[in-house]
Amino acid sequence: MDESGDGGRQSGGGANRGSAPGDGKPRRTRERGGGLLMGRPFGVPVYVAPSWFLVAALITWVFGGQLDRVLPELGAARYLVSLFFAVAFYASVLVHELAHTVAALRFKLPVRRIQLQFFGGVSEIEKESETPGREFVLAFVGPLLSLVLAAVFYAGMLAVEPGTVPGVLLAGLMISNLIVAAFNLLPGLPLDGGRMLRAIVWKITGKPMAGTVAAAWVGRALAVAVLLGLPLLTHTGLLGNPTEEIGGMDTVTDALLAAILAAIIWTGAGNSLRMARLREHLPGLQARTLTRRAVPVESHTPLSEALRRANEAGARALVVVDGHGDPTALVRETAIAGVPEHRRPWVAVSGLAQDIKEGMRVSAELAGEALLDTLRATPATEYLVVEETGEIYGVLSTADVEKAFVRAMARPAT
Repeated sequence: MDESGDGGRQSGGGANRGSAPGDGKPRRTRERGGGLLMGRPFGVPVYVAPSWFLVAALITWVFGGQLDRVLPELGAARYLVSLFFAVAFYASVLVHELAHTVAALRFKLPVRRIQLQFFGGVSEIEKESETPGREFVLAFVGPLLSLVLAAVFYAGMLAVEPGTVPGVLLAGLMISNLIVAAFNLLPGLPLDGGRMLRAIVWKITGKPMAGTVAAAWVGRALAVAVLLGLPLLTHTGLLGNPTEEIGGMDTVTDALLAAILAAIIWTGAGNSLRMARLREHLPGLQARTLTRRAVPVESHTPLSEALRRANEAGARALVVVDGHGDPTALVRETAIAGVPEHRRPWVAVSGLAQDIKEGMRVSAELAGEALLDTLRATPATEYLVVEETGEIYGVLSTADVEKAFVRAMARPAT
């Protein structure tokens, strides 16, 4: 299953931005939460999640059983053939995801990574498409490439002798790519078809949020349909399996698979709604409105004196300046709280301050996603906010940003 998304559609969507620096050479290393790094096509890291090895083993076992009926002369070697099929199938999934990636890069949308996991792949696209047309294209190219691969495998199947190992492998890859394309074209988030539906509704209404709401609820309806419908289809033999071969274990397996698929689709649809609400409210996060007023103090100033000046000025932050009045450090709020009141006359602010490093100077004009990106780039508890002229405007606390973020997410979407 494909869940290519933007911003943190892992949220996510979003959620964790940028990748670890590297020398551009593929290295098999492990990223926290990413899995095994297999390469960097188009400069985008491709990870294989640990869950992939579980599904690869499952595919090897199931496909091996099918090969035993079709090509019994293979014996135990059928599992090597089925393992090759599992790897080839996920290579097809990777091509599907690379189609999303290439389209995103073509539209100048950054892609954080591609991850192959239990139910397919995920392309983590960090920003939303600017137009519904681009959104539609970005979603459609994945299933389109899966259909192209199915056609290629079909052509290869015609060129080899039926009933042979190459013929069976090509037939299996053709069918699996058709299934991937058809499943992803279902019109509900987080599937590609859901993003296409979102683009259509967005185009008609002019509101991205309306498209997301429509596609997310269709996605939830699909989740219920999969939960109830998949076991029913397999149990009645409507998927082509003879009813006399359906046993109790098969029924349990089908129900478990349906439950997992339904949970993934339902959760993905909910995450899409939350991320859309976040983007709608992000412009309300403005550095200028969230900044605390600050007073400049020299490094040797006792904490009690610095706090007295701040109280008189109605300020809630302290900025350490040098003899020329240039800011050099920020007094940490948590450090102030940790000094007992009776010791404050004897503690200089320099001992409670954090030097202003590169990236800790924030423009007062920053807002929304640009503001969050700047804070993520240089994690800190406080930031110096300056005007375009370089004049000190105040201090921005991450605690204030987090509170504003929670309040924005709590407001209903318009």
